[in-house]
Amino acid sequence: MTFPPEQLEELADTSRFLEHTSAPALLLGPDGEQVELPEQVYKALVDVVRAMANHQAIAVVPIDQKLTTQAAADFLGMSRPTLIKQLESGAIPYEKLPNSRHRRILLTDLLKYQSDLRAKRKRIFQQMVQDAEEDGLYDVQSLETRD
Repeated sequence: MTFPPEQLEELADTSRFLEHTSAPALLLGPDGEQVELPEQVYKALVDVVRAMANHQAIAVVPIDQKLTTQAAADFLGMSRPTLIKQLESGAIPYEKLPNSRHRRILLTDLLKYQSDLRAKRKRIFQQMVQDAEEDGLYDVQSLETRD
């Protein structure tokens, strides 16, 4: 995990440069040698700088990374016992290590679970708003005219 610099001014020039530059970009080595960055690497660099400029720590991990239950729980922002319940209910696939009770979860499976959970929450919220509108508790037009 990499944390943003304490003095974000150090990042400001880089951030401004990347906002106004399109791929391909060049990487300049200390000996003056230049190499063109592949577009995917350039886009990852832009994402890293953007996140750090927003005071976010970043981690670059392979998509097929396997996480421990504690790391997976931390990633999802839930307790380990809650994660275990989700694993045992089948909501998140996992594998057990041979001759062990330890579980490993693929990062891709966690990302899918997280995406599905966000979509479910969004649907529930939309249904709540629709129900409130139908019951006359929420007047969308009066809220829009206040802007």
